[in-house]
Amino acid sequence: MSNDTPRAERGEHPSSGPAFERLSTQDSSFLMFEGRDTPMHVSAVGLFDAALLLREDGGLDFERIREHLAAVLHRLPRYRQRVIVTPVEAHPVWIDDERFNLDYHLRHTCLPPPGSEEALQQLIGRVLSQQLDRHKPLWEIWVVEGVCDGRFALLLKVHHCMVDGVGGMQLLEHLLSAKPMRDPEPAQPWTPRPRPSPVRLAADAMVARSQAPVDAARALAGAVREPRRTAEDLGRSLRAMGRALRDGLHLPGETAHNRRIGSHRRVAWLSLGLAEMRSLRKRLDCTVNDLVLALVTGGVRAYLEREGADLAHLDYRVVIPVNMRAFREGAEDGSGNRVSAWFVSLPVAEPDPRVRFDRIRAETSRLRESDAAVGMDLFTRVVEWTGSSLLTYAGVRLAARVHPYNMIVSNVPGPQFPLHLLDARLLRLYPQLPLFESQGLGIAVLSYDGQLCFGIVSDWDVVQDLAPVVEGIRAAHQELIGFGAG
Repeated sequence: MSNDTPRAERGEHPSSGPAFERLSTQDSSFLMFEGRDTPMHVSAVGLFDAALLLREDGGLDFERIREHLAAVLHRLPRYRQRVIVTPVEAHPVWIDDERFNLDYHLRHTCLPPPGSEEALQQLIGRVLSQQLDRHKPLWEIWVVEGVCDGRFALLLKVHHCMVDGVGGMQLLEHLLSAKPMRDPEPAQPWTPRPRPSPVRLAADAMVARSQAPVDAARALAGAVREPRRTAEDLGRSLRAMGRALRDGLHLPGETAHNRRIGSHRRVAWLSLGLAEMRSLRKRLDCTVNDLVLALVTGGVRAYLEREGADLAHLDYRVVIPVNMRAFREGAEDGSGNRVSAWFVSLPVAEPDPRVRFDRIRAETSRLRESDAAVGMDLFTRVVEWTGSSLLTYAGVRLAARVHPYNMIVSNVPGPQFPLHLLDARLLRLYPQLPLFESQGLGIAVLSYDGQLCFGIVSDWDVVQDLAPVVEGIRAAHQELIGFGAG
């Protein structure tokens, strides 16, 4: 939430001090999905060159990092806010945290020598296993020094109700800079706004509920009046919504990693050259996302084969988040979630990598032509217009019970130039997804500075070895290069 947001939109009236903001339906859903075994934070692990951030004694200059973070917090007002719920309807709202303490959120630790990436991955897995405290702003940053080859790591851990993949990249734009910077800027003073009273929150909830039908009618009328949105366009969107709902209710096959999960996580990562992928994209007349899905299919196939799965009769379904910020009014900032979804069956049974790729490309082309993402987004907005927290909760419980997909695959474009934390260069950036009920494996992909970075997360007990997934992705990459050069 920007400080430039009008006071009334922030739940603040000019004549009074307390301020708050209701979470959207999509943001609220991630609080509802969260449970003891399903912490709903997204994260990213950055590996930095430590050379220019060392003190004279050889240790990492953590105090400079702290000063830098304190200096940029005024650009990120959401990160000094916490969640409370309204009386009666129990809808979550953001309020300023009157006891905000940066030293709680910024953590500092060190790997024992030799500081291998495997040891770092184990540490990251343990940190991701811990839920964020709902009584405080929902984020942590861990600075890990002592990583091998003269590096340190920074783990950014943020609740999904605050940010999606693209929003996470916008967050990094505030924390990191394109040019190295020696000295942090001065921190700006901050005073929390008073907490709203229960009466005020209850009154706002009543207004929101009564306004919901008006907002829905206005949105539909505006959709028809807008020059680019004719009645025919609206009809197409409604048909797309119907198809998207049918896709969402298409149940996948069962696998060894689609069973009850616990709270403990393990992670792995790898990076591949992006220039090769862009060259393949031109030669094969496809998108980079098509290539990413082909690589993921190869990795999942290798893992399932190792598990002895019957691939011939397996319908392996993944959900792919689709950024909708360009289609949403007022979605320019990085806070909150602005995503829709595609549901795709990956051809994991197909041994021929070229046939696998062709099937994926045909399926994504069909989804683009059918406006599948627009249809799912429209459904989310219809739920938003109802103003009903109960309806949102019912949808969350239905999705958790039905399990309409085997795995989430996220692919987010990042900057293709180096970023810096003060004067330390960011070398690699590996994203990590949360795991939902009965989904013990997830893969997130992020492009950064000429690299395609894969972050893989699993439940510690459900998927005990991520090496087959990593090796399968690498093998699929070589297969793509092989037939792409032909």
